Amino acid sequence: MIIDWLAVWGVTQAVGFTFKPIFEELAKDVVKDWAKDLLKCIPKNILQQLKKEDIEIAAGKALKEFLELMQQELEDADIEELELKQYTKILKNFISNPFIRETLGYPFQSDCQFLDAQVISHTWYEMNLPMLPQKFDWERLTKRYVKKVKAIIRESDKLRSLLDSQTLEELSKNLQKIAGVPTDFDLHRYQEGLYERYGNLKLDSLDTTGYAYNELKLWRMFIAQNVREVHQVLPQVHELPKEHFKKLRDANQIEAEILLEELEGYRRVYFEQPIVSVLDIINNPVYKYIVILGDPGSGKSTLLQFLALNWAGTPLNNIISQPIPLLIELRTYIRRRENNECSNFLEFFHKCSGIVHHLNQNQLHEHLKTGNALVMFDGLDEVFELGKREDVITDIHRFTNVYPHVRVIVTSRVIGYKPQRLRDAEFRHFMLQDLEAEQIQDFIIRWHELTFHDEEDKLRKRERLHRAIDTSKSIAELAGNPLLLTMMAILNRNQELPRDRATLYEQASRVLLHQWDVERALVEDSRLDPKTIDYKDKQAMLRQVAYHMQTSAKGLTGNLISVNDLEKILIRYLKNIEFEYPTKVARVMINQLRTRNFMLCFLGADYYAFVHRTFLEYFCAWEFVWQFKETQTLSIKELNNEVFEKHWRYETWHEVLRLITGMIEPRFVCEILEYLMAQNGEAEKFINLFLAAKCLAEVRNRLLVTTTANKLLHRLKELTKYDLGYYYQPYRDEEETKLVQEIRTKAVTSVATTWKDDADTLVWLKQLANADEHEDVRRTSVQELARSFRDHVETLVWLKQRAIADNDWTVRQVALQELARNFKDDLEILPMLQQRATSDENEYVRQAAVQELARGFKDKPDILHWLKQRVTADNSGTVRQVAVQELARSFKDDLETLVWLKQRTTDNDWTVRQVAVQELARGFKDDLDTLFILKQCAITDENEYVRQAAVQELARVFKDDADTLFILQQCAISDKYSGVRQTAVEELARGFKEEPEILPWLKQRTTADNDQYVRRAAMQELARGFKDDPDTLLILQQRAIADQYSDVRRAAVQELARGFKNYPDTLLILKQRATTDDNEYVRRTALQELAKNFTNDLDILPILKKHATSDKYADVRQAAVQELARRFKNDPETLVILKKRATVDKSSNVRQVAVQELARGFKDQLDLFEVFYTCAINDPFTREYSFQDNPRQVALEAITEQYPHYPQTLPLLRDRAANDPDEQVRELAKKKLAELG
Repeated sequence: MIIDWLAVWGVTQAVGFTFKPIFEELAKDVVKDWAKDLLKCIPKNILQQLKKEDIEIAAGKALKEFLELMQQELEDADIEELELKQYTKILKNFISNPFIRETLGYPFQSDCQFLDAQVISHTWYEMNLPMLPQKFDWERLTKRYVKKVKAIIRESDKLRSLLDSQTLEELSKNLQKIAGVPTDFDLHRYQEGLYERYGNLKLDSLDTTGYAYNELKLWRMFIAQNVREVHQVLPQVHELPKEHFKKLRDANQIEAEILLEELEGYRRVYFEQPIVSVLDIINNPVYKYIVILGDPGSGKSTLLQFLALNWAGTPLNNIISQPIPLLIELRTYIRRRENNECSNFLEFFHKCSGIVHHLNQNQLHEHLKTGNALVMFDGLDEVFELGKREDVITDIHRFTNVYPHVRVIVTSRVIGYKPQRLRDAEFRHFMLQDLEAEQIQDFIIRWHELTFHDEEDKLRKRERLHRAIDTSKSIAELAGNPLLLTMMAILNRNQELPRDRATLYEQASRVLLHQWDVERALVEDSRLDPKTIDYKDKQAMLRQVAYHMQTSAKGLTGNLISVNDLEKILIRYLKNIEFEYPTKVARVMINQLRTRNFMLCFLGADYYAFVHRTFLEYFCAWEFVWQFKETQTLSIKELNNEVFEKHWRYETWHEVLRLITGMIEPRFVCEILEYLMAQNGEAEKFINLFLAAKCLAEVRNRLLVTTTANKLLHRLKELTKYDLGYYYQPYRDEEETKLVQEIRTKAVTSVATTWKDDADTLVWLKQLANADEHEDVRRTSVQELARSFRDHVETLVWLKQRAIADNDWTVRQVALQELARNFKDDLEILPMLQQRATSDENEYVRQAAVQELARGFKDKPDILHWLKQRVTADNSGTVRQVAVQELARSFKDDLETLVWLKQRTTDNDWTVRQVAVQELARGFKDDLDTLFILKQCAITDENEYVRQAAVQELARVFKDDADTLFILQQCAISDKYSGVRQTAVEELARGFKEEPEILPWLKQRTTADNDQYVRRAAMQELARGFKDDPDTLLILQQRAIADQYSDVRRAAVQELARGFKNYPDTLLILKQRATTDDNEYVRRTALQELAKNFTNDLDILPILKKHATSDKYADVRQAAVQELARRFKNDPETLVILKKRATVDKSSNVRQVAVQELARGFKDQLDLFEVFYTCAINDPFTREYSFQDNPRQVALEAITEQYPHYPQTLPLLRDRAANDPDEQVRELAKKKLAELG
């Protein structure tokens, strides 16, 4: 018999029912299981007793009632008939959702009294269905729907006989009364409880003296940290000193000295994981079960509290509802369970003390069944007893099985955490990362906005904290931890960082060693009761540990101590305070310092280290001060001679030395400063004076050290004029130029920061910026003035003048940068940057302006359009490229950027095409067109630099594409430009090293390629990437001897010397090339490599002497002279040869280098004045080009630097100023006369 389903369901009889078409389609699909899906919540033993048609009748009737109620709600919300019909397709889609079908079947269960309206409305929203009218009420609809389903059951003889709902409902109510279960499930009160418990930022464990922070709201300070996914949770992977973590992240390298070899792979995998926001993970439904791991104070609990508060701030009738957050602090839960207050998580919420508001467990059970909850278990590590921790994990796992639709988050410290059981339960693990620089800045801004009322005080304190983090590596290392950053912000209110950082470290150590767990009433081991061993004892022990580490072979650099030494130190201390069982307690103590106090970390192989180097330095300094002040076992003389004298040359010690000076009286600091100034620090780049300035900055009352401070100030100002005692060509002689610039600029910075409160410093910086003859000093002066005197009334106006009117483009550039970064809110900065970006005559100034606009003003209207104009309008390829680069990076998320960037890959300007290809590959590699565009550009672009860029990006970004290897090989062989071919060879050798065909192919290129540059590149890559292949050495030897091109032979000589110096034939080949090669550049290279790598060979010195005097090419003689002077200075003939080359060599270049090396390396030779004097008067050099070096000028420089007070010096200068035929020499002589006059 054919059933008229529409009639059976009541659709035919329903007058004015709009959604009849939905049922017409359902009637055709009765053979499908949609009806069974709807009723699958009925127990199987009951469902199996119903016929298929009984199920379809019940399900159809329920759907009809639901859609009739939907129509009624829409009509009550004033939806017109025509608009109502448009909901037909929408509702068909909605009820096709398996989750909605299952939910609509819940009322067929005997114990279901209501449906969760929030879950249904949330599903509607997640399906991206149209917004329902404001009057639409899901709560009203679901209540009516439950009643309608109960009526369907009562009216059906077959259903009623099996599901006598009224009887079951009465029985359920009676059972609830017998059990005494309260019926309260008030979510409004629960929201209020969450606000009261978690609304304010928890600062109980911190010293907040001086200000009431009790109204500081958590949700206004919360910053979403980043996370990395953790695939292997191994303590050895994550338990590292923070300094090593930073090195690994920044340099992507493994510290083989400390890390065990077998863990390198795990660490590499971890650091290769993308960094994403923790909220992105939590908001992504793909991650159903999550474990958040992190350090103490890293923000694990704050994250969960923020999620709870975020829900508590959402109106319950909000159509875009969120699941109910159930935050369970596991330390409280386990105590309640031990006291028999509860046996599971539902009972915990139902009746336990310590919960923010009780929730009826039966109704909570209903919400959990539908998945309308986010359950958060906080602090798995705070369940100390391992057996109980395992029980809690079992409870969590069972909970996820009982409520499979609920999302779950667990938090734990990483140290001591064992991941396997939760991983088996399908939990994904994520590690909280330290705060990034931008997040730290955001925190500081928010903190001061919320806790300061006086605007001037707010700005001053905010900048002081910013500056402390920027200038102190030790403070910056701690600032990545939210708890310690909060502590800094509190301390900074009444004390000055970084000067008072010792106070910060003491407070931080107190919190981590004591209050952190005491505030939570956590005592891990009765033997470590804080009444017996308090934080002061732990501080004392750590002082001795740090002191021991600094006296070990590696000292502070190593940050390493063996477990045996660590135990001995702790046992000795415990014995001194007459502690019972000191050995056992010491081992428990080590475990607590590692797992709870966040001070020590285990490195494996029985070694420990300080987690934060900052605490190693602080406790080490404190121990010296303790011996100096408290036990008086260290005098000021010993402090100078035993501590400062031994360590002032090593920057790794400077923080310790500075902390010492900050913790002792000023009168003793004076003695230390005098001692440092008395040292000869020129060989160490005057690090003694720069350290002295930093130590002076630690003194709070500068008036007590005025005389010594003024002496130091004079010395540092002299260093801003520092120069070498011999001639060198700025920028061409890179080593000398870099050295001099470093000393000068450090001197400027040192004065600006140490004497920033002195009004004369501002005047002095302006003078340097305006008039100093060295551009590096001028640039640094502008930077330091902008940063150290930012709040001075004249600074902004002065910087604007420099940015526009200074004659030196480097000053204009740095002034613009400082304006954009430090005075962004000034209304004139944006138009000034735009004006400089378009009209400054120097391309590098325009480039800087474009960069600052794109990075600092991207949110301003029309900046995107303006940047696009710069791409076409600027006449400098450099500026155009920077504009493309900044646009692609700063506006990556703009919908037009990708399309625009693709268009630029066919731009008429090759510089634009080149950078467009690079930015496409790096920023948009997942776009389907990117790979195709790169392939096209690599092969067909008319410009060699564009093809070269495309080849590089293909090799690096699309290495795994099937065509990449073939394209690179083709480019390496057939591209018409040697630079592209060379690049292709390099990328093949480096990126495809594991491919079996690459090594034979490279070998072939070293001999068969007609292009010398390709042969050279192939040979170099063989030497560096395939050193152990038996053919590599032979190929290098053959190319060094037999290749017809000198560039290839030169490269072969270099690679032999650097990578194969210990092979027996290498030395012989280099000697042959140095003496018999017919190309002067090959001979020169061979000489240099011999001198550098084989200094001890007895033949090298004679070879150098011979070529310094008799090689027919000046380049070779010049190189031989330099190597003799620098590596064989003590040979008695070296000085003779240099003097002779300085005066008689027929090449002015050789004479100039000989004079320079004499001035540089033989300052103590009394008779050199005569050599320099003779050169300054008689050298026959005649200038042809302005860039040439005149030996007379070099000699004159040497005389004025080394012999300024000789009686012949001034007359010589006057003579040269008047009579030298070279204008550059005359100008130099006049300048030196003025300086010496």
